Amino acid sequence: MQHTLKGGGLTTRDTLCQNSLFVEGETRQQNMVHLLAKLRPEECPKLLHRVVDGVCGRESPRMADYGDTWTHVEWMVLLNSLSSLFRLAVGKNTPDKEVLASLADVGGGYGEVVLTVLRARREEIRQALVERTNNVSNSTLQDFDWQIKLALSSDKISSLQTPLLNLSLDMKENGALKPVSVEMNREELQTLISSMEAANKVVLQLK
Repeated sequence: MQHTLKGGGLTTRDTLCQNSLFVEGETRQQNMVHLLAKLRPEECPKLLHRVVDGVCGRESPRMADYGDTWTHVEWMVLLNSLSSLFRLAVGKNTPDKEVLASLADVGGGYGEVVLTVLRARREEIRQALVERTNNVSNSTLQDFDWQIKLALSSDKISSLQTPLLNLSLDMKENGALKPVSVEMNREELQTLISSMEAANKVVLQLK
């Protein structure tokens, strides 16, 4: 036996999936700082802009363009670390002073050069992060509806009185609408809400 309370549907845009944004260790950061110092300061802007190009989905810098400045392993560490630095700084909306502090050991004005490139390309990087998150799935949420059901009895227990949420989703995938129905108890609903709140937090950080 069930009692049903029906709620109205509401059209909404697709929410961005939570991206687990890059955890960078202290040792890796120190390696990046010292590797960057192998390049003359006047050559840094070109390299950094090319790194941002790679973050934004365009051609990344090539090791061959920098001769014997780094070994292959050093080049990969430098490239990955710089890319992560730009993504993290924009994704987490890191204050300028914190970016400079992370590059304090390099000296010679390198931190200011990185910060200048970051400021110039911040919006472009942000858009790239949003697009990357949107591309996690081809499905988009078009509409939803919900019902609360109170399960009063079952085959094994005479009285449950357990509230259940029936969530109906209209998903659009490859141009076609696909209905999805999910039934959740209180604990499962709370997990869903927590996940959505975390995803919304990431979205707000990218704005």
